[in-house]
Amino acid sequence: MSAERLQCVTCARTYDIMDVRYTCDCGGLLSIERTGVIDRDSFDDRRTSRADIDRSGVWRFREAVLNLDKVVTHPEGGTRLYKRQGLLFKHEGENPTGSFKDRGMTVAVTQAVRVGATAVACASTGNTSASLAAYAAQAGLRAIVFVPSGKISSGKLAQTLAYGATCLQVRGDFDASMRLVREACDRLGIYLVNSINPFRIEGQKTIIWELLQDLGWEPPDWIVVPAGNLGNTSAFGKALREAFAHGWITRMPRLASIQAHGANPFYRSYRESFATRHRISAETIASAIRIGDPVSHDKAVAAISETGGVVEEVTDDEIMAAKREIDGMGIGCEPASAATLAGVKKLRAAGIMKEDEQTVCVLTGHILKDPEANYRPENVVEIDPTIEAVERCCANRR
Repeated sequence: MSAERLQCVTCARTYDIMDVRYTCDCGGLLSIERTGVIDRDSFDDRRTSRADIDRSGVWRFREAVLNLDKVVTHPEGGTRLYKRQGLLFKHEGENPTGSFKDRGMTVAVTQAVRVGATAVACASTGNTSASLAAYAAQAGLRAIVFVPSGKISSGKLAQTLAYGATCLQVRGDFDASMRLVREACDRLGIYLVNSINPFRIEGQKTIIWELLQDLGWEPPDWIVVPAGNLGNTSAFGKALREAFAHGWITRMPRLASIQAHGANPFYRSYRESFATRHRISAETIASAIRIGDPVSHDKAVAAISETGGVVEEVTDDEIMAAKREIDGMGIGCEPASAATLAGVKKLRAAGIMKEDEQTVCVLTGHILKDPEANYRPENVVEIDPTIEAVERCCANRR
């Protein structure tokens, strides 16, 4: 068996890293675990390398992700850290296809090639489908995406189709699409790349390691993340646990996982000390987190527990107010990303988060994920083609 192995988070049973499976025989989720302590010095050295594998904000950390030299990379990562209004914003919308999904997809598609897959599939509201389509095209694999009919961003759908993926529009919500793609992959031998795939989590955890690098390996007090399918909450918890175990950091930041009020099953479970796993019919303007039955629930529970974290909910009005604020900073983000700032405001008002604590909001997607949410008619003025009309407009808007 490899030093890297698949291990069940429920019963601890292990499987070979080359086994194509997403859950344990007991039904538990799988995690990729490895032996030994890894030194971080080589990660810092690679930041000056010009090789694609080292320029990637995922494969720069390959000894702690998948220790391979041949990978499918654009490259991804290397996203900026912005400081605005006393907060830090790590903008994953700056990845090649416009979201954090590229970090997980580079690892999942690399593993798909490694095990000899010829087709890959996912369920998506837009970001995952675009990322899958791009990486599958690069790897020469067939891509099939399952999307909820009428509930996917038009821009992301166009991006997905441009990369050559086959799009199946499912009459139902994301959770129905997720159930169908899992059944299709099992029956038809297609490789599944949603976040139930543990290789996705390995890529997504590098968001945290790159963030820690950005801060000179001095951890912040809080890391705030939007919560939908809970892949990032799970990945962030694993990243922090491993960074602490390897001695890269001396203390653990706290995670704050933020859900939309209309898509809040994890928040409901948190309010009951995770005694019950809730499943709901989700509805929110933040399409990227419009998920009522998150597949990474169990891993996310562990992440919140291990980091002394919290789970909060925010309304769509609070999300859109926060989005206008972030957009007005000249950064911009999808609605789901703005849940982070809305969550910070709510947690500070409740006294859970302090003003002087260093807090990082992870912005998961590009401003063009849900372009319809960006339209502000008060900023659009129709005029006659005369300079006098321009003067009147400018005078009236001072």
